[in-house]
Parts: sequence; structure tokens; C-alpha cells
Amino acid sequence: MPAVVVEPRGASTASVLRSFFRSDQLRFGLMPLVARVLLIAEFVVAANGKASDWSGQAAYMAAHGMGMIPPLLGAALVIEALGSLSLLTGYRAREAAAVMFVYLGIVTVRLHDFWRQSGNAAGMNQTHFFKNLGIMGGLLMVATYGPGLWAIGGWRKQA
Repeated sequence: MPAVVVEPRGASTASVLRSFFRSDQLRFGLMPLVARVLLIAEFVVAANGKASDWSGQAAYMAAHGMGMIPPLLGAALVIEALGSLSLLTGYRAREAAAVMFVYLGIVTVRLHDFWRQSGNAAGMNQTHFFKNLGIMGGLLMVATYGPGLWAIGGWRKQA
């Protein structure tokens, strides 16, 4: 049952909201958890695509001139699946976010090379390129500041 916030007599709505949004459980618990869940959304979809359409993903990589596709595709699937699980639970989230940051940087430059394309393909890949840069920013935040309080191991002091 959600907690009911009762406004003390004479307190303004703004002051109640300010104190709510300043609470440590919200700022260092709930908000980092929500951010981690939002960060993994793209990776969960991508991992599912690799698992359910391996040959389609391999063809996409081949179309971009990549070699050694089976081991690279397998590594990508492992990074996306285990990294997402790690970010979701918060367990070893810093390490997972750092690995995912590097992985996504490589994928972004290698597979979303909009500067080599024209027309709709260039526009679509430019959108993916900059979307990935935004996700990389979130991963860098987790790698730097940790997963927050609501994480497996979150009770330990964050370094």
C-alpha cells in the first residue's frame, strides 16, 4: 500500500514536494533503479533479436564488412544479456556498465556509420548513432557513480 503524504498544517504543496524529492531513498534508491531499467531496455531488445534471429543479425554484420561473425555475435549476445541482468540487479553494475560502454562504442562506430551512407539509411543510422551516445552517457554514469542503494550489494558503501 503506497504511503500517504499528509501535508502538515501551514506547509505548502511545494515544500512537501521538495522534501519528497530530497529523500535519500528516492534520490539514491528508486531513481537510480529506474535509470538502470531504462538503460537496459535497448540491450534487452537487441539480445532478444540476436537470440531469435541469429542469421539476420549475422547478415547485418556481414553487410557492414565484418569478419569472424559467429564469435563476435556470441560475445555481443553475452554482453547484452549478462550486462542487462547485472544492471537490473545492480550486482557488479559498475563493471558491467564499463564493459557495455566500450562494447556500445565499438558497435556505434562500426555499425551505425551514417557518414558513409546517404538518404534514409544515413538518417536512420545517424539517429541510432546519437541514441547510442546517449545510452553510453548513462552507462558511464553507472560505471562512475555505481548502481545506487537499491542494488544487490547496494548496502555496502559505494566507492
